[in-house]
This record gives sequence, structure tokens and C-alpha cells, in this order.
Amino acid sequence: MTSQVVYSGNLRTRCTHLRSGQDIITDAPTDNHGLGEAFSPTDLMSTALASCMFTIMGIKAKDLNIDLNGMKAEVLKVMADQPRRVSRIEIEVSFPEGLVISEKHRKILENSAKTCPVYLSLSETLEKVIHFHWRD
Repeated sequence: MTSQVVYSGNLRTRCTHLRSGQDIITDAPTDNHGLGEAFSPTDLMSTALASCMFTIMGIKAKDLNIDLNGMKAEVLKVMADQPRRVSRIEIEVSFPEGLVISEKHRKILENSAKTCPVYLSLSETLEKVIHFHWRD
């Protein structure tokens, strides 16, 4: 087993990662009867995409002897109705100041991000817009 999810009432859940014991609380968003006081499940899905991209990029960067420490992503989730679903995820990736790498290595890292397991697991009908902002 990977995790356990317990409904806490009031549209909240406590999600426990069984191996580490770490918890994540979710709350329904304000536009769907919740208080919006924590990540919603769809927030987690969208954020997981950025986290997975960074993990795979980090693995590739380690192989290339590139330090990505301080890389950041801003994530925007766009919802659609009928049926209610995430229709678009926009991710703006910013790299650390002072990072100087070749165009070849930039392309390798960008490609690795777009082949992470979460990216590949999301529906092809879900629009994924990823922008990489390299500082020169």
C-alpha cells in the first residue's frame, strides 16, 4: 500500500504516506463548497505535475553534473464544467540565477520534464502548458 486517505468531515481528508507517516490535508476549494484552507485534490494533481517534472529533471541534472537547487515553478490550474474537471495546467519554470548551461543541456532537461510519469499519466485531453525561463 502507498497511502491511506481518511475523510475528516466538512469536505476535508487526511492523506497519509504509509512509508514515511507524512500527512497532507485536503480541503474542497471555495468554488466547490469548501473553505479552501488547504490543497484541493485537483490542486495536488496539478502541483504533482510540477513536482514530478522537477524530480525527473533533478535525476537528469545529476547525471549531467548540473545543480538545479533553487529551481522554482508557479502552477496555475484551470477548471472546466460539465463535467467538472481540470482542463488546463500552466507551469512557469524559473531556473536559479547564475546557472549557465548549454542549449543542448537545456533541451535535455526540458524533454526530461515532459516525459515524467505524471505528465505521461495525465489525459491527453488535459492541456499542459509548460514554459521554461532560462536566465542568461
